[in-house]
Order: sequence, then C-alpha cells, then structure tokens
Amino acid sequence: MSKPFVAILMGSDSDLPVMQSTIDVLKSFDITFEAKVTSAHRTPAATHAYVTDAEARGCKVFICAAGLAAHLAGAVAGITTRPIIGVPIDCGPLQGHDALLSTVMMPAGVPVATVAIGSAGAKNAAYLAAQILAVADDKLAQRVIDNRAENAKAVLAKDAALQIKLAKM
Repeated sequence: MSKPFVAILMGSDSDLPVMQSTIDVLKSFDITFEAKVTSAHRTPAATHAYVTDAEARGCKVFICAAGLAAHLAGAVAGITTRPIIGVPIDCGPLQGHDALLSTVMMPAGVPVATVAIGSAGAKNAAYLAAQILAVADDKLAQRVIDNRAENAKAVLAKDAALQIKLAKM
C-alpha cells in the first residue's frame, strides 16, 4: 500500500482560492495530498469512482469543499467510512450559510466533521486532517505539537508588543 494521503475534493475550480490554505497547511506538515474537482451533482459516477480508488490507494482522510447546495461532503461520506471533513465555501447569496447547513446536517451514522465557512475553515480542515493522521504517526504528532507551540509563541510575542505600545501611550 502507498503512503497515506489526504484527498481534497472541490465542487468547482472556483473553490481553489479558499482551499489553497488547506494545501499550504498540509504542505507545511509534509502531508501527501491529492486535489480534485468533482461534483456530487454533475459527476456523481466519477466522484464515486475517485473516492473508491483513493481509499484503495491509501487515502485516510477526505476534505470536501463546496458552496451553495454543498452536497459533496455528504455524498463522499455515503461512499466511504474514512473521516470526512466538510468545508463550506463562502459564496452565493447566503455567503456560505446554506453550504454550512448542507454540510453539517448529516443523518445519524454518516458523519461529516464540519469546519467554519471559508478560509478559516479551510485551514482548520487541514489541521484536523493532520491531527487525525497523527494518531498513527508519532513524527507527525510531534510536528502538530510543535506547530501549536509556535502559534502560542506568536500570540505571546504579539501581546508583548502590545504591552510595550500601551506603556508608551
């Protein structure tokens, strides 16, 4: 079996600007990934074939991004028992709220872990995928721990800078 990887599925190529942050975070953790445009509605057979093939090749987590009707994560969850992370894309007249509800409202027994709407959610999807993979990979687990520590240091540095600025006021 090949190296475990994460599959990033997007309902449209217009989702890529938001999902670029998912790609960037996965790269920062040195996590192998594939990205694909596929549609639950327009290419259901191709979506099914890809998910089945990806699982057979070692995909451990699927990250599915879609806006508007946002059925992609749910459709993938119906095909595989691998973890699914849904990213609602902030588009359309409801700015992603419809996508959020479509992604999060799954029937019992067919879960989709749903993150925030838009780019913050896209980043968190990658972080969550890293944490899922880290359960079986001690080196990745340490990289996740180190990343959290770096983020905490950055916040403390920003606070120190703020305190200096306030003291001068």
